[in-house]
Amino acid sequence: MYLSHIAYHCAMNNNINEILTYHNETKHAPSRYARSLGYMDWATQPDPFRSYKGAPSLSLPMSLNNTTPPYHLIFDKEVPAAPLLIESISQFFQFSLGLAAWKQAGDNKWALRCNASSGNLQPSEAYIILPPLDKISTQCSLSHYAPKEHKLEKLCEFDSTFFDTLEKGSFLVGLSSITWREVWKYGERAFRYCSLDAGHAFRALQVSAMMLGWKVQVVSATKDSELSRIFGFDQEHRYIKEEAEYPDMLLSISPLQGQKISLDTLIQDLPKEYKGSAYILSRSHQAWEMIERIEKASFSDSVLREEVSSLPIPRLPSLESKDLVLKRRSAQMMNPKNASLSQEQFYTLLNSVKESMDGFENSANLVLFVHEVEGLEKGLYLMIRNKKHLSSLKRLLRQSFVFEEIREDFYLLEKDDFRSRAKSISCNQDIAADGAFSLGMLCEFSTQIEEYGAHRYKELYWECGAIGQQLYLEATALGIAATGIGCYLDDTFHHLLGLDSNQFQSLYHFTIGRAIVDDRLMTLAPYHHLD
Repeated sequence: MYLSHIAYHCAMNNNINEILTYHNETKHAPSRYARSLGYMDWATQPDPFRSYKGAPSLSLPMSLNNTTPPYHLIFDKEVPAAPLLIESISQFFQFSLGLAAWKQAGDNKWALRCNASSGNLQPSEAYIILPPLDKISTQCSLSHYAPKEHKLEKLCEFDSTFFDTLEKGSFLVGLSSITWREVWKYGERAFRYCSLDAGHAFRALQVSAMMLGWKVQVVSATKDSELSRIFGFDQEHRYIKEEAEYPDMLLSISPLQGQKISLDTLIQDLPKEYKGSAYILSRSHQAWEMIERIEKASFSDSVLREEVSSLPIPRLPSLESKDLVLKRRSAQMMNPKNASLSQEQFYTLLNSVKESMDGFENSANLVLFVHEVEGLEKGLYLMIRNKKHLSSLKRLLRQSFVFEEIREDFYLLEKDDFRSRAKSISCNQDIAADGAFSLGMLCEFSTQIEEYGAHRYKELYWECGAIGQQLYLEATALGIAATGIGCYLDDTFHHLLGLDSNQFQSLYHFTIGRAIVDDRLMTLAPYHHLD
């Protein structure tokens, strides 16, 4: 027993070291970007849509004509809980992970989805576990959601008393990542982007659930091995080795918040073999040893953390929720001649992400390059999302920073025009300088991973991705635009702040302003191909 305990902690420490090594090795620097192929290998471009050959499929009814609550009300008003029906399941998926539109330029056509994704490569997949439900199955069922056709691919049906222990109307949704979809373009840094995208998908599911009056909670303290068993990923013969899926998180969706969930009965009752095998996504693949190592190191237990309650944040009146979700886009260019935001718009954006995204204590704070906000000096600012971090940041950040409190949890660090530095830090992208402001999400880092283990690395990115998805929606609600920035010079940004340790690290950058729209692109309805 004692030796096995030592072996466990050795393995845990090795995984943590692997995480820290990966993070350091995949930083962009002025003289060296993280390793990637260096060109676009179009012959191996992965299919962005997973499908299971041999699995029976069920088309979901379209929800585009459904009435949804105004966006600003779903956060601070109690929306009545919708019954669990095939129609509500359909709406839940369509306005979270479904298609938002198609874009076409000449002979090229590509789909946009409600959930943002790095390079629109869409590594995230979703699975739903339901109790017996009319028009879906007379038994409990596990299905894969296929967004292109807006259908469920039924992987297994089984009898179980699992749902008897939960509130009526409850079900589970799992999120996973196909790392290869991002590796194809981004090489070794791709694992970061997959984890960010999982956070985007998580927040998209949360917001869609709010439209239906449903509550979403992360089923914490789960093991990745348990999730692999539940999703069927341990049945390796059903997958192409290079296109394997790895579990991210399991979510409980229910009319109630705070249910205690044990997965033992569910796992016991699942069949050993599922229907359907995954279609191949690429004709050939690139091998990246570091990606394999980080996948293995982060494949571990999630740790139960302290949950926190969030107060509702007042918002400006807005359109229907579904309209905002479907209109969300990633801006390709910002208009520097029309960049200014009012303070009301600016603080509406910041306030929208002050609350916890996942129900747990915040790890990310925001460092902002403010370029054009009415009534605010151009400069570098800090928004604190976790008050416990303030004293550490005052000690660790550059001593010349003034830390002038502009309003609660919002501090001016230094007055100056930071547009050129914001651009250079964001891999010389104009979009970081041409908007109203850009930001970096500065997370408590080494302490979190050492305390909670290697799995926490992914969870930190999930939080940042969820913040990003929320900022996208808030910007859309205000009639402006946003874009996530995964390409930034990590330690150049840290050096600007005076950070010389990994106690805090920036994990995601973002920019908000007014987009210049490319009118050469044709926009098509999301499901026109099914008409």
